[in-house]
Amino acid sequence: MADETLDLFAPEPLKQSASHPAGPLDLPIYRRQLAALAANGLYVGTSSWKYPGWCGLVYDDSRYQFRGKFAEKRFNETCLAEYAETFSTVCFDGGYYQFPTRDFLAGMLNQVPDGFKMGFKVTDDITIRTFPNLPRFGSRAGTVNPNFLNPEMFTRLFLEPCEPFRSKIGPLMFGFSQFHKKDIGHGRDFVAALDTFLGALPRGWQYGVEIRNKGWLAPEYFDMLRSHNVAHVYNNWTRMPGVDEQMEIEGSLTADFTVARFLLKPGRAYQQAVDMFSPYKEMQERIDAARGAAAKLLESSFILKRMIYIYINNRLEGSAPFTIKGFLQFLTIMDELMKKPGAV
Repeated sequence: MADETLDLFAPEPLKQSASHPAGPLDLPIYRRQLAALAANGLYVGTSSWKYPGWCGLVYDDSRYQFRGKFAEKRFNETCLAEYAETFSTVCFDGGYYQFPTRDFLAGMLNQVPDGFKMGFKVTDDITIRTFPNLPRFGSRAGTVNPNFLNPEMFTRLFLEPCEPFRSKIGPLMFGFSQFHKKDIGHGRDFVAALDTFLGALPRGWQYGVEIRNKGWLAPEYFDMLRSHNVAHVYNNWTRMPGVDEQMEIEGSLTADFTVARFLLKPGRAYQQAVDMFSPYKEMQERIDAARGAAAKLLESSFILKRMIYIYINNRLEGSAPFTIKGFLQFLTIMDELMKKPGAV
């Protein structure tokens, strides 16, 4: 399996699919393509969804007007339903900042149809080793987190509220900020602690791990994840090798499903991307390495019959919907999927 997958990742010329026309986003065709992918377990979506800049692109501005003005509160509370008319998955980054309650989850997940899969970044109370010196941490700032990798806390405060909505929940991703020597001395210490943590978690959920220490992308890390059927989350980020490079690491596919998050162009800082690209109305920079990696992940997953989740951030190229359009046109499998009986 590993050798076969690596062969599928080998560089090849990308071919344009006849099913996707060039030019502006054609929403009806775009929706049909994404639905055809999702029907085969290939979920493509974005990182978050509350972007007024997508009005006229993904969203109908008239839905959110009140007394002749754009009602931001209405938009933020209800636009997920319209998002789900186009996409079959989304990554909810807000779960990173506080544990979700059952009522909060109901407010979101009752807006989406059956078959929709919401991915979550797990709350940082579980993944931070030492609380940063930031105002939001209050008196905890600068202190060691006593609940780092606490399986009981994760199960009680994160999984239990999610249980009633399990059918609409996709990957639960443990995102670890870059560790420094004072936090964890060696990658092997992190691997050992994570091994114990993952071994104590309830089974049956799709777990993923995203790390920001590129030197820890080692066989021991991948082998440990594989022993728990936990996905290494491929990630494009400032100080990490790109997803295209991570895909080439032998053994980097560690679960029976795949997750990839395309966040930033390697070398570019978050705030720099915000300043360059907001309000995210249009694609402003084409990152071919990222587009090629996304297309190859989708095609190899289709061939190997593996479920995959791909999440695109606005801060990669300027507008996530256009980035997705950009790599969909290169999928050689799209014509086949669109011709299948029952295709939307």
